[in-house]
Amino acid sequence: MGIAGAIGVSAAKAADPTPAGIVIESTAQASYDDGGITRNVTSNTVQVRVDELLDPVATALDAGSLEVRPGPAVLSFLVSNAGNGPEAFNLEVVTSVAGNAFDTTLDSIAVDTNSNATYDPGIDQILSAPAVTEILAPGASLTIFVILSVPDGIEDGAQSEVSFVARAATGNGAPGNVFAGAGENGSDAIAGLSGGEATAIGQMVATTSIVALQKSGTVADPFGGSAAVPGATITYNIAASVTGSAQIDDLVITDQIPPGTQYVAGSLALDGTPLSDVADSDAGEATPDAITVNLGTVASGSSNIITFAVLIAE
Repeated sequence: MGIAGAIGVSAAKAADPTPAGIVIESTAQASYDDGGITRNVTSNTVQVRVDELLDPVATALDAGSLEVRPGPAVLSFLVSNAGNGPEAFNLEVVTSVAGNAFDTTLDSIAVDTNSNATYDPGIDQILSAPAVTEILAPGASLTIFVILSVPDGIEDGAQSEVSFVARAATGNGAPGNVFAGAGENGSDAIAGLSGGEATAIGQMVATTSIVALQKSGTVADPFGGSAAVPGATITYNIAASVTGSAQIDDLVITDQIPPGTQYVAGSLALDGTPLSDVADSDAGEATPDAITVNLGTVASGSSNIITFAVLIAE
C-alpha cells in the first residue's frame, strides 16, 4: 500500500464510509412464553469483514489553462482517497496528448510538502521514479506538482494538455476486480467504480511575443541634397515592435557605429524625446562605438522609435 506516514496531507471533503478491515457482527434474538415462563434464545453470530474499496480521485487545480512560455512550467493536481482504507497511489504523467499544438517534457513530480499550494524548489519533496505517494487515509488528499519544460519555438496562443493519472498501489482494473487478501487487516481489496484509477487533465496555453526591428536611414549632404559624400549626415531610425500576448522584459537595443562614420553627439532620441549620451537615469547611452537604449519591460502591442545620427568621415 506504500510508505507509512504522510507529508502535506490534508482532509478532503467529508466522507464517512465504513472502514476497511473491520468486522461487522450480527446476532438475532428471540423471546417467547413457554408455559408461563419467558424464554430467550440467541442465534449464531454472523461475521463479515469489510473489504477495502480502491477509489482514487484526481483533480486539476489550475483555473483554466495555465499561461506558459518556453522554459519551466508547473501544473498542480489534487489526489484524493475516496476509498474506505489507507492507500498509496502510483502517479503517471503523459505529456504527448492527441491534439496538442506542442508537447512538454516531464522534469519531475513533487509533493506539496509545506501545504502552501505553491511549488517551492528545494522544499517540496521530489518523488523518485516510479512516483508513488505516501499512504493517504480515507478522505485525505495530497497536492501534487508536475514540473515540466516548455519547448522553444511555440506560437502565441498554442495549446497543450497533460494527462495526470493516479492508480491505487494495491491494484486497479475493471470495477469489481478482487485482489484477495490485499486490503486492510487481511480483507479483500476491490476496484471501485473508478477501477482504482483516476485521470485529470492539465491545460496550458502559450503566451509569447516576438520583437521585430526595422531600420531605415536618411542621408543629408552639405549641399542640401541626399548624396552620401564625406561630411554628409546619416540619420538612422530603428522601429522596435512587440507582437503577441505577453510582455517582454529587459529589452535592450544596441547598434554599432558603422566604420567610416562618427556618432553625432546629442543625436540619440527615443520616440522623439532626446536621450543623454552618458549612462544615467534615462534609457540611452552613446559611445564612439555604439548606441544603447534600454526599454526594460515592454507591453505586447507596443512600438518604439529610436533615432540617432552619424557623420560620414571627411
